[in-house]
Amino acid sequence: MTLRDHNKNSMTTKQKSIEFVDIHTLKGPNMWTYRPVLEAWVDIGELEDFPSNKIPGFPQRLASWLPTLVEHRCSIGERGGFLQRLETGTWPGHILEHVALELQNLAGLPGGFGKARETSIRGLYKVVVRAWHVDAADDRDIPYIRLNDGNLVQLGYGAAQRRIWTAETDQTSAIAETISRDKDLTKTLLSQLGIPVPEGRLVDSATDAWEAAQDIGLPVVVKPSDANHGRGVFINLSTEEQVSTAYAVAVEEGSGVIVERFIRGNEHRLLVVGGKLVAAARGENAVVTGDGVSTVLQLIELQLNADPRRGHTEDHPLNPIRLDSAAELEVKRQGFEPDSVPPPGVEVLIQRNGNVSFDITDIVHPSVAAAVELAADVVGLDIAGIDMVNEDASKPLSETRGAIVEVNAGPGLLMHLKPASGSPRPVGKAIIDHLFPATADGRIPLVGVTGHEGLSETARLVAKGLRLQGHDVGLAHTGGLFFNDRQIDARNAAHWEASQRVLLNRAVQAAVIENSPYTIVSEGLAYDRCHVGIVTSLPETALIPERYIEDEDKLFGVVRTQIDVVLKTGCAVLNADDRLVLEMADLSDGDVVLFTQHSPSAAVKEHIASGKRAVVLNADALELHSGNNVHTIGLLSETKQSAIVALAVCGALSFLGLTTEQIRQNFA
Repeated sequence: MTLRDHNKNSMTTKQKSIEFVDIHTLKGPNMWTYRPVLEAWVDIGELEDFPSNKIPGFPQRLASWLPTLVEHRCSIGERGGFLQRLETGTWPGHILEHVALELQNLAGLPGGFGKARETSIRGLYKVVVRAWHVDAADDRDIPYIRLNDGNLVQLGYGAAQRRIWTAETDQTSAIAETISRDKDLTKTLLSQLGIPVPEGRLVDSATDAWEAAQDIGLPVVVKPSDANHGRGVFINLSTEEQVSTAYAVAVEEGSGVIVERFIRGNEHRLLVVGGKLVAAARGENAVVTGDGVSTVLQLIELQLNADPRRGHTEDHPLNPIRLDSAAELEVKRQGFEPDSVPPPGVEVLIQRNGNVSFDITDIVHPSVAAAVELAADVVGLDIAGIDMVNEDASKPLSETRGAIVEVNAGPGLLMHLKPASGSPRPVGKAIIDHLFPATADGRIPLVGVTGHEGLSETARLVAKGLRLQGHDVGLAHTGGLFFNDRQIDARNAAHWEASQRVLLNRAVQAAVIENSPYTIVSEGLAYDRCHVGIVTSLPETALIPERYIEDEDKLFGVVRTQIDVVLKTGCAVLNADDRLVLEMADLSDGDVVLFTQHSPSAAVKEHIASGKRAVVLNADALELHSGNNVHTIGLLSETKQSAIVALAVCGALSFLGLTTEQIRQNFA
């Protein structure tokens, strides 16, 4: 059954509920916004006759369920504006939009985008809300593509791209990462450059561990030589029993065990990016106080894990405290068991440095910063989390007998982005600036082609012209997917998925992508911005009634997307003979090149007189006009192309810097 059949049936059966007919994911810039969105087709049925003011008590019930809707200004433009619309009457499509946006807000995704629009079918609405993606590179206007369901992200396109996985980048050396996992090797390398590290050595048995502890001097730390995230780490050990017990656990967590000097003080995590300290956080002891009634385990839940800052999500800067083997040993050292009931007022240390999440970036001593920066460089990590134990990070390590205990690859960032106390640090910006120097934006020359006539041939010839400039070119168009002259896929590639394949290819130095109006309305563009946007023509036959694009205004709203995304340094190439296309000239953030098959109209003459370029068909000659300058590019008859294709290609290639001879050669 078609969608229109569905709606005809709905009108006869008098629906009393809201039905989601379909949900479309527009993965890139689209007719609604620059961002990816979800477009739901919603049939409200009989409720078309029942706006909110005709449903007794509905505005009040909705406001009580979601009281934060009071913040929605809506079209009224003031706080409480949407609630006023509920009182005066609005329809379920509009209400659904605001409810979806507020649920996003409450889920920690504020600032969303939403729209609700009627279609030509009574009761059928398009409700659009933003689909949230990565925004880390927005401030630098660097494009990004999420490569998996996790945290692997591509920043930039084609040959200009960089990749990052949480806090590891494509510049993170595999050798450096391996060194960082070998704690003993790391300590050796650091100590050779005079960086303070705790004395210690590898041990191969519980007996050897106790001998090492006595040689080093008690108390000591016992830990795996290559484990991560603090697993199997036991600190402040002073007896043979404690050392032996710790060894038995630590040996199971890694491939070896280290015994080293215990350093008094707080644990610190310092983040180094691109050789510079960008953030620092301090840990604090996790302590419970006895009440004479509750066990140690109960006190942990009541006094520590009840802290709203503790949790398992990214909204929680502190992790829940659990009584692992190291914590249990700490509790036993104080004379308690997990089910012991400490007397009233007696403090029990559960975990030293129970989460390193208290920002101290502004007080780090310059010599401490220099030491951790050198440590990251010695190991070879471009992004490193340096673990340091020190009583006071505002003083030199030499004064406090502090030391660097670990250098970690792929460090966590949440403690710096959302500290338990102190100021959040812009570590994402630091990473982006490290990957992309000030003059880099991760972009390659990118040309998008849309409209109605000659799209595939226009795209092919522009790609050919870019190859004449020496670029390795990726091309996605109706004729298939190409890398230079090699066909990757013979199927129609004028769609989002094939276009993404072009942008993911590290060998692609320039890209040309065909986007039909149908592709834009059903999938969105595969890229965020482009250097050249071409619109060939928009006749009435280009309407898309199956998507409710049924008049020229709606068609204009779809196709203008290609021009809306032109960069300020880019150019829109537009058919001046088509009224709708010509109207898009004012939408371009960049330059505009017009083309015409006729004697220049008043609009084209004004355009040329302002010093801008136009390509004019004069008899059989293709002429490039700019102010008083006219250059003959060649003859239309020699191009063996339609006038629209030849003119559009000439306009695009002239902006891209090809000479008239190169453009002429491109048609050969």
